[in-house]
Amino acid sequence: MSVRRVALLTAGGFAPCLSSAVGGLIERYTEIAPEIEIIAYQHGYHGLLTGTKIVVDAEARARAGLLHRFGGSPIGNSRVKLTNAKDCVKRGLVAEGQDPLQVAADQLKADGIDVLHTIGGDDTNTTAADLAAYLEEHGYHLTVVGLPKTIDNDIIPIKQSLGAWTAAEQGAGFARNVIGEHRSGNRMLIVHEVMGRHCGWLTAATAAEYRRWLDTQEWVPSIGLSRERWDIHAVYVPEMQLDIAAEAARLRTVMDEVGNVTIFLSEGAGMHEIVAQLEASGKEVPRDPFGHVKLDTINPGKWFADQFAKLLGAEKTMVQKSGYYSRAAAANAEDLRLIKSMTDLAVECALKGEAGVIGHDEEDGDRLKAIAFPRIAGGKAFDVSQPWFGALLADIGQPFVPASS
Repeated sequence: MSVRRVALLTAGGFAPCLSSAVGGLIERYTEIAPEIEIIAYQHGYHGLLTGTKIVVDAEARARAGLLHRFGGSPIGNSRVKLTNAKDCVKRGLVAEGQDPLQVAADQLKADGIDVLHTIGGDDTNTTAADLAAYLEEHGYHLTVVGLPKTIDNDIIPIKQSLGAWTAAEQGAGFARNVIGEHRSGNRMLIVHEVMGRHCGWLTAATAAEYRRWLDTQEWVPSIGLSRERWDIHAVYVPEMQLDIAAEAARLRTVMDEVGNVTIFLSEGAGMHEIVAQLEASGKEVPRDPFGHVKLDTINPGKWFADQFAKLLGAEKTMVQKSGYYSRAAAANAEDLRLIKSMTDLAVECALKGEAGVIGHDEEDGDRLKAIAFPRIAGGKAFDVSQPWFGALLADIGQPFVPASS
């Protein structure tokens, strides 16, 4: 396949991999096919619809390695769904009566794009696949090679999405200072809300990372510096049932004995109950263009804190969210290695005309390859039966009650 012009875009929420993935793709093309022109659409599909783009020039190619040092995305993100014409019209991205899919396809054709690299979650990559299929039907061949980005680590069938390891590490670092507030008041309740709409992996991984840090510390209980006070006392994820009354009884004992309680909460835990309660009261629950509940508007952390504060007899309550702190971080060493392996393979596949999303295929022995778009889906559940998670719950004295039981 002859490739003359490549386009990049990043979309969806941020993750600690976007800047590095953009840098990695530019570096690899420059190393093995410097004659290929690279452009980047600004703010994902927003820029594709409006034709807003930049050309990756000689300076950007020469200094692409600097992007590995930063979080965020140098080319910008947005949440735009090409099949949601009503939302695209409302935002002024297309005119009334226009099909956003056709507008995007026409832009790719006008720009002479042979390969489109999408860096995003399941919505971003499946949308790109729809776009490629549309172009193929209209006589224009485009190879789409995606990279899996989500701190939730919930893309089917990909073993590890880019940025998730870093997000867990950053969330644990954030928690150190938040949990340090446990003596700022008597009978203190701290709720650390972690991102994870449908999947509890990030909450569990963040808790495990924080407790590994605890294992390295020394304590002086006689002065009040005790591991028990700095520990996590509960971890709630969407894949487990939560009996608030039973948990409150357990945690009330912790509060009485230790003097404070810290909860790590996945933002998706109990979401259905919260939404049902709000809708039953006649309140409208805001949703984004993809139909997802806007979790920041229903505030799960506050809802749970309010429930538990009364039952635990908490005198002071604090709710803190690590998501925006974690997701815009620069990739750590572990993620940088993963990004390098995936961006190198993405370029190799692009030059061969092999479409798909790059990832370790859990249904094929965890082999790193381009996974066909029809197999890509979101909402992969966190496997709560994994031994490390069971050991974590046992250590903090929390009963294991999977959602399916």
